[in-house]
Amino acid sequence: MKLHIDTPLVESRALSLHSGRSVWLKLDALQPPGSFKIRGVGHACTEYARRGARRFVSSSGGNAGLAVAYAGRKLGLPVTVVVPQTTSNRAKELLQLENAEIIVHGASWQEANALAVSLVGATDAFLHPFDDPLLWQGHASLIDEVAQSGLKPDAVVLSVGGGGLLSGVAEGLHRNGWNNVPIIAVETHGAASFHAAVHAGHAVQLEAINSVATSLGAKKVCDQAVHWSKTRLIDSVLVSDRSAVAACERFLDDHRLLVEPACGASLALAYEGAVQLEPFKTVLIVVCGGATATVDQIRQWSRELA
Repeated sequence: MKLHIDTPLVESRALSLHSGRSVWLKLDALQPPGSFKIRGVGHACTEYARRGARRFVSSSGGNAGLAVAYAGRKLGLPVTVVVPQTTSNRAKELLQLENAEIIVHGASWQEANALAVSLVGATDAFLHPFDDPLLWQGHASLIDEVAQSGLKPDAVVLSVGGGGLLSGVAEGLHRNGWNNVPIIAVETHGAASFHAAVHAGHAVQLEAINSVATSLGAKKVCDQAVHWSKTRLIDSVLVSDRSAVAACERFLDDHRLLVEPACGASLALAYEGAVQLEPFKTVLIVVCGGATATVDQIRQWSRELA
């Protein structure tokens, strides 16, 4: 059972003009739960249900938790989501709409995750937000759809949080024989765990996340993301929070789609004509989405960062 939809692939006139090249958008912000996460989460949940799971447990108050809640509702299985105290009311409301049981625990995701893991019983399945091969297999479907469309980009631009999307896109490029297509991996300065891992040669834990792009807020990326950084061409790029938020506002004007700053980080490269794009004639940007962003929140960040 496929729980994600095949999302539109469109050429952006606005971003193409800004960047001086052909920019294509894979619009995963249009997935039913609001982000690309349902690709991997849906695949994993379907597989765990096939293996006999009777409940799903997640530890994310963001897009991953929403995807698990959506998948559980569609598969007819209960879902428990443990969220940290910092989780927004908007995120909790969206989880409630999907009939998930919500437990608020801890000051950070790490504490919420520890409790979630302790709750997993013999007939439960734990859904990690980004570190599970089943997730990567599901996320790879994004590249399968691009390949089926007949478009082969010269580079793929995406945002990195825990590395799940990066690992999935790399897997998708590999299984379609596109190993020569580089990935441009974008983070904000205050949430750059992948960038730190690339420079260290292994995953390292950040002391803190200091960015409004909270969906990129994994203190440590998965080892699989580090593996791909050593076996294929990946360019790690950092942008400011201000650039990410400004890109969200401009993208809303240009394409009538509201995305989170975590997604805006990638869009910022095209809006600002980043030098990293110069070698490429055709670029694919993964518009990963983000369900918890609101117009008011984006505007508030914009005022604060100005």
